[in-house]
Amino acid sequence: MAQCVQSVQEFIQDSFVPLVAALCSEEAERLTRKNNLGFSELVKPFCRLTSEVHMRDPNNQLHVIKNLKIAVNNIITHSPQPGGIRKLLNDVVSVSQPAEGLVANVITAGDYDLNISDRSVKASVPWYNNWKDTLMELNTSTFYSATTPWFESYRESFLQSMPASDHEFLNHYVACMLVVSSGEPEPVEQFLKLSQEQHRIQHSSEYAYPKWFIPNTLKYYVLLHDVSAGEEQRADSVYEEMKQRYGTQGCYLLKINSRGSNRGADEQIPDPWSQYLQKNSIQTQESYDDGPYSVISNKNADHLISDGLDNDIQDGLSNNFKAHPLQLDHLSDTSTSFDATEYIKTTTSPHESKKTSSGTPHGTCLTLTDHDRIRQFIQEFTFRGLLPHIEKTIRQLNDQLISRKGLSRSLFSATKKWFSGSKVPEKSINELKNTSGLLYPPEAPELQIRKMADLCFLVQHYELAYSCYHTAKKDFLNDQAMLYAAGALEMAAVSAFLQPGAPRPYPAHYMDTAIQTYRDICKNMMLAERCVLLSAEILKSQSKYSDAAALLIRLTSEDSDLRSALLLEQAAHCFINMKSPMVRKFAFHMILAGHRYSKAGQKKHALRCYCQAMQVYKGKGWSLAEDHINFTIGRQSFTLRQLDNAVSAFRHILINDSKQPAAQQGTFLREYLYVYKNVTQLSPDGPLPQLPLPYINNSATRVFFGHDRRPAEGEKQAATHISLDQEYDCESSHQWKELEEQVVAVVNKGIIPSNFQPTQYCLNSYSDNSKFPLAVVEEPVTVEVAFRNPLKVPLLLTDLSLLWKFQPKDFNAKHNGETKELACGNDMIGAEVIAEFLINSEETKMARLKLFPHQTGELHILGVVYNLGTIQGTMMLDGIDPSIGLQAGKFVYNGMSVRGRQDLEIQGPRLNNTKEEKTSIKYGPDRRLDPIITEEMPLLEVFFINFPTGLLCGEIRKAYVEFVNVSKCPLTALKVVSKHPEFFTFGGNTAVLTPLSPSASENCSAYKTVVTDSTSVCTALMSSASSVNFGVGTGSQPEVIHVPLPDSVLLPGASVQLPMWLHGPDEEGVHEINFLFYYESIKKHSKMCHRVLRHTAVICTSRSLNVRATVCRSNALEDEGKGDNMLVFVDVENINTSEAGVKEFHIVQVSSNSKHWKLQKAVNLSEDKDYKLASRERGKLCFKAVRCKNSGENYTFADIVFGNEQIISSASPCADFFFRSLSSELKRTHTQSNMFQGAVKQSFDEAVRLIQKCSKVDLNIVVLWKAYVVEDNKQLILEGQHHILLHTVGKEAYSFPQKQESPEMVFLKFFRPESSSLPTRPTPDQLSNLIKTSLHYPESFNHSFHQKSLCLVPVTLLLSNCSEADVDVIIDLRHKTTSPEALEIHGSFTWLGQTQYKLQLKNQEVCSLQLKACFVRTGVYNLGTHRVFAKLADQVTLFETSQQNSMPALIIINNI
Repeated sequence: MAQCVQSVQEFIQDSFVPLVAALCSEEAERLTRKNNLGFSELVKPFCRLTSEVHMRDPNNQLHVIKNLKIAVNNIITHSPQPGGIRKLLNDVVSVSQPAEGLVANVITAGDYDLNISDRSVKASVPWYNNWKDTLMELNTSTFYSATTPWFESYRESFLQSMPASDHEFLNHYVACMLVVSSGEPEPVEQFLKLSQEQHRIQHSSEYAYPKWFIPNTLKYYVLLHDVSAGEEQRADSVYEEMKQRYGTQGCYLLKINSRGSNRGADEQIPDPWSQYLQKNSIQTQESYDDGPYSVISNKNADHLISDGLDNDIQDGLSNNFKAHPLQLDHLSDTSTSFDATEYIKTTTSPHESKKTSSGTPHGTCLTLTDHDRIRQFIQEFTFRGLLPHIEKTIRQLNDQLISRKGLSRSLFSATKKWFSGSKVPEKSINELKNTSGLLYPPEAPELQIRKMADLCFLVQHYELAYSCYHTAKKDFLNDQAMLYAAGALEMAAVSAFLQPGAPRPYPAHYMDTAIQTYRDICKNMMLAERCVLLSAEILKSQSKYSDAAALLIRLTSEDSDLRSALLLEQAAHCFINMKSPMVRKFAFHMILAGHRYSKAGQKKHALRCYCQAMQVYKGKGWSLAEDHINFTIGRQSFTLRQLDNAVSAFRHILINDSKQPAAQQGTFLREYLYVYKNVTQLSPDGPLPQLPLPYINNSATRVFFGHDRRPAEGEKQAATHISLDQEYDCESSHQWKELEEQVVAVVNKGIIPSNFQPTQYCLNSYSDNSKFPLAVVEEPVTVEVAFRNPLKVPLLLTDLSLLWKFQPKDFNAKHNGETKELACGNDMIGAEVIAEFLINSEETKMARLKLFPHQTGELHILGVVYNLGTIQGTMMLDGIDPSIGLQAGKFVYNGMSVRGRQDLEIQGPRLNNTKEEKTSIKYGPDRRLDPIITEEMPLLEVFFINFPTGLLCGEIRKAYVEFVNVSKCPLTALKVVSKHPEFFTFGGNTAVLTPLSPSASENCSAYKTVVTDSTSVCTALMSSASSVNFGVGTGSQPEVIHVPLPDSVLLPGASVQLPMWLHGPDEEGVHEINFLFYYESIKKHSKMCHRVLRHTAVICTSRSLNVRATVCRSNALEDEGKGDNMLVFVDVENINTSEAGVKEFHIVQVSSNSKHWKLQKAVNLSEDKDYKLASRERGKLCFKAVRCKNSGENYTFADIVFGNEQIISSASPCADFFFRSLSSELKRTHTQSNMFQGAVKQSFDEAVRLIQKCSKVDLNIVVLWKAYVVEDNKQLILEGQHHILLHTVGKEAYSFPQKQESPEMVFLKFFRPESSSLPTRPTPDQLSNLIKTSLHYPESFNHSFHQKSLCLVPVTLLLSNCSEADVDVIIDLRHKTTSPEALEIHGSFTWLGQTQYKLQLKNQEVCSLQLKACFVRTGVYNLGTHRVFAKLADQVTLFETSQQNSMPALIIINNI
């Protein structure tokens, strides 16, 4: 049970006190009314004696009475009405509430911190295993007071209001005070009248109430004297007469009102009456006189929530909770308890009506001396009048019992023994039914024993009282007078407990028998309740909390909700105060108590009980219990007009993951909306409330700047750009950023500005949101909000829009004016409103809301505002089952909605850079909802016309691009940047000047062609071009391409179509090619310098031709002195799998382009000029290449045509793609060489550089082809070109990139790098290319060995210097072939004449030496036995190596 202010002994002693009646004359009552008090109220605060009292028991032993209290009450001649008692008790409990605003008492029980009481004490436990000690320490602490004052007030009022009964004498009057004023004409006569009146009330049969202890009631005569108004001498004389008439022990002169009522309240007098008068004591019973009564129903007392709901809501509630024992009744109670119907007297007495609220001052005419006089009066009355009278009465009763005992006891016992023959056994309670109607006459010996026991109990003589009760109990049980027996058992148990020294244990079974008898046999619940209250308090004092709780729970019943609620609450406190606290039992019984409080109309107490139980249930996963408690708390709070608490409780039901069925969730939601509507109606002009539904995933909020992308129109395909429908790709985002940085660096001459901010059109949780994003005025800002409906019922949001704040600023002004915040207005920001937005059950749905800024400044998007409502989902709508999901526009709106808001608060990324940030939890800013609205900027839209989705590898296709300026300001500096510049071209500077030839336009060819003469098949047609004309000049980035706009400006509303040639990538597969279009405004802005537009083209390429080429030096030195020549071998293989319907490929032209070399003619061309390859066929072409004349920086183009039309390879688009592939290849090889070389840069010696340059050729081959495709019975001609870049002599080159083989795994070696200062030596291959040698001799030589045995053959040795420096050459003819195979095959010969030559060859010089070879017999001989050594002329270090002849020089010697 809850802690009480009094001890158990004090509580029981104060519950049973001697009762004294007060009968006052009207004049005496008038004197006391000057103080706003009746006589009984006047003396009430002074009725407890401050000193010990002594009296003697019948055995003449001295008995000490401590802390005695008496009760003085007005005589009420009717018994209290049950309805009045119930009304009083209900009011007592209602008035007593926990104090507001105090720190709550927290009991820590196990894992629970329970906020139980209204007093301030805080308990905390360090660990779980110490909670028992903490609880015990709390229970014994003087600061611990988990009190329930409403229960104590109820208990006190209940005990005081119990009507007097005939089976006990504890509430019978022992004495009567007759009070007369000294100001009356004949006070003595007035005393006589009052005495006669008292005698008539006690002994007349017309008055059955009140009850009197003994016939000879003590009369005590009190003369009341008004000191301020009366004559003191007259009062003294009257008092003297009274003493002579009634004796000094039987009368008293009480002087009051020493202070006149008209005096100023200069002296502060304490008011001890207020605490008593607030309790509305039942003893002031004028309000319950017999009179007319009215029936008042509480049906309209409380405005219940269901009044505001539709009928289906009430039905849903009653159906769902009909069988639930904890369900709060949502309609008025129909039980028979006093809560439903109260009997209240309609008219009150004049005295009662004078009683005002506690604010009225009491005792205004009394001084502290008067207080002492009243206290002294009570002392005198008790000492001299009451106690001697009680002592005398006890003696008389004892004597009567002793004198009567012999006859009566012996007679009765003898008779019983005669007939029964033995002792009568005690019968059980069940056998003693129908015997409660037995009544004893007043003078019966059994009642005299009970009367004596009650008197002894009232004066704290508990030992004698127990003895008498015990004796009476036996007699009553023998007579089967069960009501009397139960009363004796009850008081015997209490007397046994109160005996000093505790000679015997508390007989709890006495109480149990008494309770069962009262309840089951006598049907008297009031007496049973008194037993329970006394016994539970005693058991609690003995720490028998479990027994006390069981006792309290046993008395709960349906006849009184208030009593059941109070007892269940006390039982709950018993469970929490156990040695091992039963926290969940505490919570469960608090729920039960709250339910009964609610039925009793005690809404505040019901709410308090549910709130205390919630402390245990919350967070434990018992969601259904939590829902019920929160629902009840919400309803009770609403009934009590605590709307904020009601909203909070319903909010908890909705925001937790509810396991309730859909119908119940719908009920909860409608209740919540109804409550919220009432809250908003109270303050319609207040701020919008925060709504709990639907959930918003703040981090998933995305912001998009700009217009929605226009879809494709026919052949026009709009640039993909970026939209909210695209998924975020981190890698792709990084690529776009790199592209933008690349073009910005080109525009700013290689430097990225410090204030550069990458353009971000779509902001999400992955993007960099640390800076304020930039938006453009008059362009929409779209915010995508992720809503989630956690309920199983649909939610309907209406009038959904964004909530924002805007600060206008002029960014062009040099000094910004004061930033002033303006109210929402459509003239600055236009907001899109979504009329209806339906979220189905447990659905996540995105809402896209737009703002239209009309002025520059700073925009802050704060949240969303909407009406939250429900739909009627219980019926079939247009034949659609609501469980399937409802489509917007097909639902039925039930009109219940509230307007509110939800804030968008996005937490930034966790900071983890500095040490401080790593050791603490700090988050950076997320500014995606705070865009800066900048000045008007141009807006570009790009459309692609006839843009293919599939190409063959190397295929050339012509398309068109349309650029449209849809803004109101012109744009300029249009550029496009891509990681794959070799994929497309807008044509070089020559493309605009040279229109397509007629034949090309006839054949829909993408190339510029010229009809050729049939005789020019073998020889090459020459032309030249500069890379600058095609945007691949030195120093510029090949990825950044200038778009050739007319006049370089695109005016507002203007559009331009430009041709674009596409070149299929050389690798098959799907290619994503990113284009970034960059453009600027003519007018420079401070915030936004440029804008970009993205496009991603997806091209699927299929295999076409595989081209490989090799270059090697020709041994023939033609055109003496004209430089060297080379052979170019080209392998072409058709690797197309015919998936694209390609029949065959025709090689129409092979072109070369280089600054140093050119193709001269085809070597092995067949007679058939048509060079075609069917599937999987392979062909080999051989061309002769010669060195060009010095043409500066220009490239020489040589075209070898295999058809009738020459494709001018130096014009667009052929030259464009060549130069782009050349630049990308150079970039790729540069990157690879950096990878291989690492960070250490190799320093090549000039000599090495020159030697290595000899093996470089830098000859580029372009193979142009046509393919015939059949589609839809139409033959189409596809064109294409492949590039092969030949860098080194003898090394094979490919038209497609080769896959790098991953190196084998090797062990990691740790060594210190040796710092070598020696230059890197050239490789033998590089040295072998310094000098090119060629032997000129007859292939066969006839000689007559018969005539001359030695055959001399003249041989010319041609030496050509391939390098660009002077070379020293040594020719050694003494070399002999050592290999036996060579000797066997070729035989041996001898060089005649000088065997070693030393020459110096100038740059590109050709020199010839005349040699003679001597043969001695016929045969086939290899003349290539000479050795050639070479070194650079100006180098000291010799780099010599043997020159390897690529082919043997065979000669045949014939004999004639």
